[in-house]
Order: sequence, then structure tokens, then C-alpha cells
Amino acid sequence: MRCPFCGHLEDKVVDSREAREGDAIRRRRECLSCGKRFTSYERVEEAPILIVKKDGRREPFDKNKLLKGMMAACQKRPVRLTLLEELVGDIHSRVLEQPDREIHSMTLGEMAMDGLKAIDSVAYVRFASVYREFKDLSEFVKSIESLVGDVKESRRGAQATPEQATEQKPDKPPPLKAPVSKVSPQQPLFPGEVVAPVPKKRK
Repeated sequence: MRCPFCGHLEDKVVDSREAREGDAIRRRRECLSCGKRFTSYERVEEAPILIVKKDGRREPFDKNKLLKGMMAACQKRPVRLTLLEELVGDIHSRVLEQPDREIHSMTLGEMAMDGLKAIDSVAYVRFASVYREFKDLSEFVKSIESLVGDVKESRRGAQATPEQATEQKPDKPPPLKAPVSKVSPQQPLFPGEVVAPVPKKRK
């Protein structure tokens, strides 16, 4: 590789390691003529991924553009940038796994909305209002109701089932029965008490 300092074409590799994102190999090289070191990156040559817009236009897939759109939806929301970066990286990996090198913008938007729904509900609604382009208020309200229903369903699933709640409850002790007195009606209850005889019934 040509040295950027002196233009010499011979060098040696002194260090090789994987780049942070795992999509390239970083190599440190030393020029055999001037002795200075420089860095080169080795990447796999891939066919570009094209985004098909609604009007039929095609443009290259840009991860930074997608990240900026998500950041705008998460403005003033408690969402860490690292979560959005991981989500964009996951979407990019899913797009690369598809056999077709073209993907419709609505499909890409649905991937982003599914990820934002799990991170922040408000950010999801903001992003959906741009990508889905609601024609009237009723469509927007339906989207909100669907989101609220999904949240309630997830919370309901997180709670314990009635069977589990029954199993967790301790067994109640049996109710105490009042003692039954076995004292004869002719037997005195206290010392010195005189008990009148009970008359016998005539036959």
C-alpha cells in the first residue's frame, strides 16, 4: 500500500484488529522507506442497499439519517442514545439478511416503530405520525388506542394468574368451634347452689 507520507509502495503490518462495529479490519502499517506508521481499513465490498420511496425514487440506505429521525422522536424523552444506536444497528443487520438489496421505506419505518414501541411510547407515536402520515384525526386516535391496548396486555401478562395467586396464599386455619357444655341440668354450677328438681313429664 502506498505510504501517505513518502509515497513508497512497500510496508509491513505491525498490528491487526477488528473494528468496533465488527464490519472492518483495522491494520497498522509501517513504511519500509521512511519508517512512519499509518492505518488502513479492510472491508467487505457489498452491493449498496437502496430505499424505495413512496414516489418510486431510490436512495442509498443511511444509518445516520435513520438515527437522526429516531433522535427527533425521542426529544426530551428519557431515552439513552446507546439504545437508539443499538436499535439502528439491529435494523441494519436485518436489512442485510434480506436477499433483496432494495427495501421499501414503509417496511423500514415499521421496523423502527416496532423498536421504539418497546423503548418509549411517546417516541413511538411521534415517529408513527411522520411515517404513516395519518390522513385525519380518527386514524391517529386508532393508533393511540392500539398502543394503549398493547401496553395493558403486557402489564396484564406480567401480573400473576389467579391460579398462581391461589397457590401463594397460605392455608387458613379451620374456624374455632365454641365448646359444648356437658353439664347436666340437675348438676349445680357453683358450690352450695341448690338446684330445683326437674319435674318429669307425664305419659
